[in-house]
Amino acid sequence: MVRKRGENGVIILTGLFFTAFVFIIFRFYTVAWKQEYVPAASMEHAFTVEIGKCQGTIYDRNMVPIVNSRTISKAAAIPEFLDKEKTAEYAVDKEGFYSEFDIGKPFVFECNSKALESDGLTIFEVPVRYSSNQSARHIVGYLSDDKGADGIEYAYDSILRNNFPVNSVSYTTDGSGHILIGNGKKVYRTSAYKNGVVLTIDKDIQEICEECGKNINTGAIVCADIKNGDILGMASFPIYDPENIEKALYDKKCPLINRALYSYSVGSVFKLVTASAALEQGYGGFIYECDGKTDIEGKIFNCHKLDGHGLQNMTEAMTNSCNTYFINLARCLDTSEYRRLANYIGFGRESILCTGITGTSGIIPTEKELSVPAELANFSFGQGKLTATPLQITQLTCAIANNGEMPILKLIKGLTADGENIGSKKKSLFSTVMSSETAKEIRKIMILAVKENEESKAKSMKVSVGAKTSTAQTGKFDDEGEELCHAWITGFFPSNEPKYAVTVLIENGGYGNDAAAPIFKDIAEKITTLENNRLF
Repeated sequence: MVRKRGENGVIILTGLFFTAFVFIIFRFYTVAWKQEYVPAASMEHAFTVEIGKCQGTIYDRNMVPIVNSRTISKAAAIPEFLDKEKTAEYAVDKEGFYSEFDIGKPFVFECNSKALESDGLTIFEVPVRYSSNQSARHIVGYLSDDKGADGIEYAYDSILRNNFPVNSVSYTTDGSGHILIGNGKKVYRTSAYKNGVVLTIDKDIQEICEECGKNINTGAIVCADIKNGDILGMASFPIYDPENIEKALYDKKCPLINRALYSYSVGSVFKLVTASAALEQGYGGFIYECDGKTDIEGKIFNCHKLDGHGLQNMTEAMTNSCNTYFINLARCLDTSEYRRLANYIGFGRESILCTGITGTSGIIPTEKELSVPAELANFSFGQGKLTATPLQITQLTCAIANNGEMPILKLIKGLTADGENIGSKKKSLFSTVMSSETAKEIRKIMILAVKENEESKAKSMKVSVGAKTSTAQTGKFDDEGEELCHAWITGFFPSNEPKYAVTVLIENGGYGNDAAAPIFKDIAEKITTLENNRLF
């Protein structure tokens, strides 16, 4: 029988299709029965969402967080397993939530306290690095490109950002990339942020210093424990926003400067050193009659009371802040021993608190310079070339209040791995800079300088204090020709059993009694109230 050519073509084509079908079936069974031929695309994989970057915490002396002090809730969301509108009720930023949700991929959003976990929603508590009213800003410092750039953030960068594990949730996905819910979901919550640095700062006292000094244009406040040298509060003004460093860089007031670490003209608070040197050398009974001025080898030095204070002993001269008394007292002293005492106390030496936080050494005239009578006269009441930091002045007050045993100021208490226990504790260091008899006499003089001075604005009805104010000339003048003076006060309280030393500096603040003394009084009263409240 003869077949047509078209029929032959159909038969051949049918045969080819049948052969291909048989081959496909064969391959299917090969894959199904032999696992070594299973393609990688059909295997299960893990998909991980990370929530928040973990950074160690900076604590105060009582293990109260100074950074990471509050947390916010963040949720890892898998859109395909969630009801869009119901979940949106949890979102802090609903508009942002809707935008992310509609993309359809897993995402993280900040949620409120109403949020409930489910298969598609996992909630974490994440620390916020800085608060809007962040305390101790000049101590804490700030970050740049997620690295410490200043302050404690810089000094302990490797400890605070040490490749910590992060909060995360992992899901298993099938070969097509679809997320599998159930046993495939694994949640990891980290507490590594509890690791960190413990400061000597008392957060409550730090906040008192900041609150009492909030109206200071530029200046600093330091508060220390006189028994061990722990810095309990160290505030610099003006403050800055650690989240907006660029703005601070262009601020004419230079808020990034920690003024507690910078040196300034000292003025009359240095009379405490002159009086201490005199007592150590046996001139505690020195008497001088002030007529308003004194002639030092042809150079006239005026007292601030132009008609003079009359006959003065050391206590009266300190209360009246009589310049001519201390100028003539200094002329009686062994200059070498006098200068050496100032240096022992810390003048002319750096105050190293930690890497990157160091108080400048300031300037103390050389012994040769002090051989010039006019230079010695200036030195006696804290003028001339002499400069010092608020830290150095506070350390002087600690020495006086602690019976001549001067604690070296410190800022670091130790390290912690769990936010509860402190390791690598820093020991307190002391130096005997004057006799206990001298220290006792200077304390008495400082107490009377407030108590016997009817005009003293450091005097408090709540707590007894000992203090010395200062109005330090700068040699600079304002637009009206008035000389700019730094306002100082340093003192201790309570006067009968001293615990705290406080120094207030206000750059170009004018008279110490008018500008600095009221702030000192306010701090002393608030710390006393705080201490009483802690007892109950």
